Amino acid sequence: MQSFPRFALAVDAACSGNPGPMEYRGVLLCDDKPTGKVVFHYGPVHGTNNIGEFLAIVHALALMHQKGYIMRIFSDSMTAQTWVRKRKCKTTLERTPETEPLYELIERAEHWLNTHEINCPILKWNTEELGEIPADFGRK
Repeated sequence: MQSFPRFALAVDAACSGNPGPMEYRGVLLCDDKPTGKVVFHYGPVHGTNNIGEFLAIVHALALMHQKGYIMRIFSDSMTAQTWVRKRKCKTTLERTPETEPLYELIERAEHWLNTHEINCPILKWNTEELGEIPADFGRK
C-alpha cells in the first residue's frame, strides 16, 4: 500500500426528503483543501441520507484498497462512521421493490467491510470549525 499524506478524500451524501432521491460522492483534497476533482459519484436512487453517507465511506475505502493507496477519508456523519466501524448498516428503511437495488448495494458494502481490512483512517470533518465538507452538494 502506498501512503499519500498530502491527499485525502471528503465524502458526503444528499437526500431530497428522507427517504427520497439520494446520491453520494467523494472529492479529492490536497493539503485538506478541495481540488475540485470528483473522484466518484453514485445516484440518485431511493434511499436515506445516512445510507448514502455509509456507502460513500465504504466506496472510498474500496477504491483506496483497489488502487493500493492509503489516504485519510473525511466524513461529517458520525452515524455512518459508527456503522462502518461496526461493519453493519443499521438503517430502518423499509425493504421494498423500490429500495431493493439499494439494499443489494448495502449488502455488498457490508460484505466488503467484513472481508477486508480497513487501512485508511476515517476522520470526522469538523463542520463548525472548517465549514461544509468539500463533497457537500450545497442543498441545505
